[in-house]
Amino acid sequence: MAYLDNIAVFVRVAELGNLSAAGRDMRISPAVASNRIKELEKHLGVRLFNRTTRQLTPTEQGRVFYEHARVVLDAVAEGEAAVSSLSGQPRGTIRVTAPLGLGRRLIASGIPDFHDRYPQIEVRLRLSDHHVDMMKEGIDLAFVLGLLEDSSLRMRGIMKCERVLVAAPAYLQLRGEPKAPQDLIDRKHDCLILRYPGAREFQWLLNTPEGPRKFDVRGPFDSDDGDVLTGWALAGRGIINKPRFEVEPFIRDGRLSVILDKMPPVPIQLAAVYPHRKFQDPKISLLLDFMADRCQHMIRDSLAGK
Repeated sequence: MAYLDNIAVFVRVAELGNLSAAGRDMRISPAVASNRIKELEKHLGVRLFNRTTRQLTPTEQGRVFYEHARVVLDAVAEGEAAVSSLSGQPRGTIRVTAPLGLGRRLIASGIPDFHDRYPQIEVRLRLSDHHVDMMKEGIDLAFVLGLLEDSSLRMRGIMKCERVLVAAPAYLQLRGEPKAPQDLIDRKHDCLILRYPGAREFQWLLNTPEGPRKFDVRGPFDSDDGDVLTGWALAGRGIINKPRFEVEPFIRDGRLSVILDKMPPVPIQLAAVYPHRKFQDPKISLLLDFMADRCQHMIRDSLAGK
């Protein structure tokens, strides 16, 4: 078992490129992770990583061993999933990710309830508005708002989510209310944009009389955290493009006003994404079913003002 643990640590270090990150992910100290790598290198008689002060990169031998080690760990995981399915007692760890707004409002609060129902399943939740490479970072299940672009993943749609453009009444009183989507650009409105490497939120896809059209919006500042954008909008700093369920409470109490309601953003798909190899894992299916049902009910309740 110690040898398999060493392999598991090696795989996470190879995927994350950092002992500390791998240690945090596996809930062990960097020193323990380092020792496991050294034990594995001693056993194999080769150096598995080139070491710098900031990062570990696999050697040629390390890259070859990683490909085989990943197959071994996947096979073990599939075996454990098959056994738990037969025993009727699902167990193990699920690594989950979601965008910040979606994760905070819908996913995080459901994790304790899920664990109460299935106490032998551990859920490790990572929230980020950045793009997450599921294969590289060992993510089992991702809840996303958008389209699937990676063909190596499977997607299960949960529900379509209405999007809205909103701004604080104080901003609209000062800058005027856009009457058409082109006003966002021609009148140089301050659009608050979710931006990070690879993000496409600077292009707002709006429904127009001619059909869906992209608008290259701009603003004086942006953020990689969607909730920061909401805070700026509430402070009267600009216009945001958001799933309605995220901002419905502020619309209802008057702190944000919907604009261009006749030409709104195109709805966005709420979906669950997971690697092909996870398809038969019963614990993944249990969490997916649990969260899909929960998200549907919570979003509908939010929009209904419950």
